[in-house]
Amino acid sequence: MPSVLIEVRRQYTQEEEVAVMEAIHMALREAFKIVPGYKNVRLIMHEPHRFAYPPAREKPDFYTHISIDAFAGRSLDTKRNLYKAIVNNLEPFGIPKDHVKILLREISQENRGIRGGQAGCDVELGFKVEV
Repeated sequence: MPSVLIEVRRQYTQEEEVAVMEAIHMALREAFKIVPGYKNVRLIMHEPHRFAYPPAREKPDFYTHISIDAFAGRSLDTKRNLYKAIVNNLEPFGIPKDHVKILLREISQENRGIRGGQAGCDVELGFKVEV
């Protein structure tokens, strides 16, 4: 199950926060083919002065940084599909596509402890990593 951290520079309503989190989770479900119940998504709102952004952004308050920790094994095309799905899913919230930065960190299965302290490689995940 990928672990996602979304960092934003603006205040959203509670409903918008949940919807943004769900939009990113849906992109992961589509691209990585994970099962619906596997969700580990967090959202942090920073005060704008504590979150620098790249220059020349029309709407700096909408700059969004997304970090995803996931098991290694997805193809480059799968990753490309994920990146496109994320920016497309965030566009309805007014977040321009060029205001989204996605950092995907791949972790080998033996380097992740899950489900009661088991190594990821020793657990039946319920989904394929190699997509």
